[in-house]
Amino acid sequence: ARFVPSFTAVMLCGLIGVDGFLAPLPLRPASPFCLRQTGKAASARIPVMVSRFEGEGVEPAYNVLGMELQCCCADVRGGVGTGFFRDGHCSTGPTDEGRHTVCVQVTEEFLAFSKMVGNDLSTPMPQYLFPGLIPGDIWCLCAQRWVQALEEGKAPKVYLRATHVKTLQYTDLETLTSHALDLDEAEKEVAALDQLRDQLNKSL
Repeated sequence: ARFVPSFTAVMLCGLIGVDGFLAPLPLRPASPFCLRQTGKAASARIPVMVSRFEGEGVEPAYNVLGMELQCCCADVRGGVGTGFFRDGHCSTGPTDEGRHTVCVQVTEEFLAFSKMVGNDLSTPMPQYLFPGLIPGDIWCLCAQRWVQALEEGKAPKVYLRATHVKTLQYTDLETLTSHALDLDEAEKEVAALDQLRDQLNKSL
């Protein structure tokens, strides 16, 4: 069956009903790579959740499900965070001409395809804070590149909850859902919001 989330009003996002009361809905990272390590010694490193870049020119941070955009990858193999703003999120804005909005887990097949069409994602480019990707890395990919790979049967899997809503300007939710790595989690969160909406409607 096609997964079609109901877009609960933004004012309700991040809330869930508990015995008739409203309580924060815990935000779980969309991917397992959203904690940045701090500290010099490996044994002393403390994982911390990174903050999303915000400011003038940054689009509202909603994902393709209509909920708050979650972290994609904050620490690529001990290096930088992904995203146009290198904050671990697939946020975008007017300066992001490439629309780095799709949170993907890259594969060897996709990396080879991307290099073949002129976009080498495997070679590090420190001047752009780009570590170079290897299969299994989580990265914010340009929406148009993902669609191009899709058309050639090379599209990598995506994390819906960490994929920016602007991606829907290039492809549809059903297509993204068919490539989702976090579909179960996404469906549960949408269901929780739907339940809250129903409870609020009944109380009005």
